[in-house]
Amino acid sequence: MKKARWLAILAVMAVVVAACGDGDTTETTGGTAPDTTGATTSEAPDTTGATETTGGSAPSGELASVSAESCDYGGKIQSIEATDTHEVVFTLCSPDPAFLAKLAFVPFAVQPAEHLEATGGAPLENPIGTGPFQLDVWDRGSEIVMSANPDYWGGAPSFNTLVFRWAAESTSRILELQSGNADYITNLAASDYETIEGDENLTILQDPNPNIFYVGLTTTFPPFDDVRVRQAVAMGIDRQRIVDNFYPEGSEVPDFFTPCSIPNGCEGEPWYDFDPEAARALLEEAGYPDGFDTTIRYRDVFRVYLPEPGAVATEIATQLQQNLGINATVEEMESGAFIEETSVGGLDGIHLLGWGADYPHVTNFLDTHFRGPQFGEPIPELVELLDQGAAIVDEAEAAP
Repeated sequence: MKKARWLAILAVMAVVVAACGDGDTTETTGGTAPDTTGATTSEAPDTTGATETTGGSAPSGELASVSAESCDYGGKIQSIEATDTHEVVFTLCSPDPAFLAKLAFVPFAVQPAEHLEATGGAPLENPIGTGPFQLDVWDRGSEIVMSANPDYWGGAPSFNTLVFRWAAESTSRILELQSGNADYITNLAASDYETIEGDENLTILQDPNPNIFYVGLTTTFPPFDDVRVRQAVAMGIDRQRIVDNFYPEGSEVPDFFTPCSIPNGCEGEPWYDFDPEAARALLEEAGYPDGFDTTIRYRDVFRVYLPEPGAVATEIATQLQQNLGINATVEEMESGAFIEETSVGGLDGIHLLGWGADYPHVTNFLDTHFRGPQFGEPIPELVELLDQGAAIVDEAEAAP
């Protein structure tokens, strides 16, 4: 596949993989994990067109099952059947090698029907839980307080009380740690790693986290509807400079959209090298010898793939001006509106976003970004290839 076509398909520029730290904070509990066989997935069928044997709140002693009349509804699950108290059988419409990984994804945990009914379908606000800790207090945006669960089926937890708190700034979290008010923090700014390393009372725990930060270009808005302009932007930004200045040690400039730690994540041709001279020639060929005006939009939300959004946005704007003569105005958006607009391809100009693995399969990165309209109208040939690859269990066979 020629590089020009590669960019035309992706319409996105992979900038940096942050190799250390986590994304949103998650709690890992000890002991033997409960059986997750009954977990569902994001492709669970809409009940429209489905037939239900004893679904919903099945009477005591009865086992529930639900099935679609056919697989024409567009999902991957044909039926779900409880065959025993602790056993559920999923019948798929087509092979899905990522299915087991999806089952282990936290949001797809099993919820008892009785609990869903008792809470009015709001289990998040009323967690039932079978882990070593139980919820005591949830003050949204401030703290969560948990205590040891006396009915836990595994061994007793190491602590009687856990408190999770939030702090917007990395320096604030470090002060909490140094003062003894916190035992563990996440999401450090790159400049704060040196502070931790210089304190003999603190230790950095490496936590590899497959993720990527990218510069998104939407092909339905000029001038990014011209592949030469997209290529020029891809070659006109010094990604290594961004990594060196804004990311912690262990981060790297990627050659591929998906991290190489995920099977088949690094197949195909590598991304463009930094080449401002070639980029300027492409802009001139496309009719923009003096550059053009555009906007760089971002949300001011700390993520491991973009720890300093405003600073990185300003750096990219500076490079575009210096290297290509492109005048980019930096604009911060409210997080919810930003995500809503990017998900439907509603933003002209450039947007800064990223992705962390929900489950360790290449489809989690590729399907999410290249089957939908985020970067413009989906390309049927690409979607067809994604469908083919997603149905092949053997990793080597799926690689092409």
